[in-house]
Amino acid sequence: MDNFFNMCQQLLTTGSFGHLSVTNFLINTLVVWIMVHFMYYRKSRRRDFYFTFTLLGVAIYFLVYSMIFVLEDLKGKTGIGIGIGLFGIFSIMRYRTDAMPVREMTYLFSIICLSVINALGSAISLAESLLPNAFVLLAMFLCEQFLLNTDEQSKLVQYDRIKLITPERREELIADLRERLGVEVTSVTVGSVDFLKDTAILRVYYREKADKDPINDTIKIKRDEWQETSN
Repeated sequence: MDNFFNMCQQLLTTGSFGHLSVTNFLINTLVVWIMVHFMYYRKSRRRDFYFTFTLLGVAIYFLVYSMIFVLEDLKGKTGIGIGIGLFGIFSIMRYRTDAMPVREMTYLFSIICLSVINALGSAISLAESLLPNAFVLLAMFLCEQFLLNTDEQSKLVQYDRIKLITPERREELIADLRERLGVEVTSVTVGSVDFLKDTAILRVYYREKADKDPINDTIKIKRDEWQETSN
């Protein structure tokens, strides 16, 4: 009990509860929330990934804290094992879940890295802990603002009028897609063609405001199938 009161007093004076740095935890939670809420969710509107990213940031923070500081006496012997264990956990997560889009995977990796850095932040100064968070947030903001902030979107479409996919009828194809999709189609790339089913896979490029939700791809197709006849 005395030890608990001493740790509470330490929390009030230093912002730490034993080895656990409450300040670093709050920084990590705030940075993850800014990243997810103001950068990711503003465009994607995916509540499932909002939930996943937020809780993953908290879970990874305490996982690394437990591995490093709770097992401090074994730290010298288990350092390599901890690193291999983390990669093993992430590998299992990768192969046990559906394939994630590249943007979501980038956010996932960034949140994991920052959570690990912040969990280890008790051993470094506050300024050294804040610097990586600030740089990652800045880089992510600039990429979202200038690289992904475009009106042009793309979508895979399974198309049934394959007589229009020839180069000389490209204008007819674009006009038909504009009418049927209800968007301003700018260009079309023809992928795999199935003459038995009279269907073709098209990647349709269209213009839509960046702040609106893009049309989600509902057709799942293997990369080699898409690239089969596109080269």
